[in-house]
Amino acid sequence: MSIRRIDVGPRMSQAVIHGNTVYLAGQVAKGDGVGAQTKAVLAQIDELLAKAGSDKTKILQAIIWLSDMGQFAEMNKEWDVWAPQGNTPARATGEAKLAAPEYLVEIIVTAAV
Repeated sequence: MSIRRIDVGPRMSQAVIHGNTVYLAGQVAKGDGVGAQTKAVLAQIDELLAKAGSDKTKILQAIIWLSDMGQFAEMNKEWDVWAPQGNTPARATGEAKLAAPEYLVEIIVTAAV
């Protein structure tokens, strides 16, 4: 089975396609507040899925990390606008110290191609 990598860097690829599954690296973005960051991350996810020949209706699982669970509702406002109703993925959300203090949200997605 072939493996295709998208936006390959020295440390990681932003997406890896194996068979009919695409795995995205954790997506983060800078911005003023968790809402703005979530909106930017979701746009990045749309772009990477398109490069992989997929889209958000084919997301199987999303794992969301917040630097502060107190921002859960604000993140969900953006998620709920973006998420394809009737095709929402399995999802988990937790709190974690992210890679840099300016990051408030990180989203990891696995999708079908």
